[in-house]
This record gives sequence, C-alpha cells and structure tokens, in this order.
Amino acid sequence: MSNDPEQIRRQIERTRGDLSGDVTDAPNAVARKAKGSPIAAGLIAFGAGLLISSMLPAGQAERQAAEKIKDTAQPMVDDLTDTAKEVAANLKDPAQQALEQVKSTAADAATTVKDEAGSAADDVRDQAQESKDTVQRAAR
Repeated sequence: MSNDPEQIRRQIERTRGDLSGDVTDAPNAVARKAKGSPIAAGLIAFGAGLLISSMLPAGQAERQAAEKIKDTAQPMVDDLTDTAKEVAANLKDPAQQALEQVKSTAADAATTVKDEAGSAADDVRDQAQESKDTVQRAAR
C-alpha cells in the first residue's frame, strides 16, 4: 500500500464504487427475504450493517466502539433468535391442526359427493325403469 495521499484517495473511491455496485440490489433482496417477518427483517438489517461496517476501514476508536456495540447487541440478537424459534415452534401445532382440519373437510366433502352421486344414479335408474314400464304397458 502506498503512502501517497492521492493514491490512497483514489483507491478508497475505487473501493467505494465497487462496494456500491455490489450492494445495489441489497434492499430488494432484503425485502424479498424478510417479506411478512419483521424479526427476519431486523436480523437481516443488523447483519447487513455489520457486513458493510466490516468492509470500511476503521480507526482504533471506531473499532473499540464497534466491539462494545457488538458485545451489547449480542444478547439482543440471541433473544431475537430464541424468540423467532419459539414463535416458529408455537405456530407449528396450529398449522398442523389446520392442515388436518382441511384434510378432514376434504374427505367429508368427497364422501358427501360420492353418496349424493350414488343416490342420484339410483333415482335416475328408478325413473328409467318406471318410464320403460310405462312405455311397455302403453304398447300392449
């Protein structure tokens, strides 16, 4: 690395340009991944912030502040992760019950349709027999 300030500035500008090209689609990707889940959106935003901040050169004071923030935020991240897992576990049983209820309703509907179709076929058969008998009697 050079000690020439102009060369360092050009390299920083080039790095910034490369970085901004790499993260152009990041908001859209985050929106797609986090759609309908505010916890996921928060975790993604936090992770993206950490990633971007790790790419930028930092001074000693910034490094110390970042480490302190990271240490402070880690329990919150752990709590959010645990909460997300708990929410997912809590939703698993109701979702399974809803699925079973849909299956049961579909099976009941299929049985009802089958029974009604059989009954309608019997009615048609009976009417056809009555019509046949009526035509035969009239022909005599």
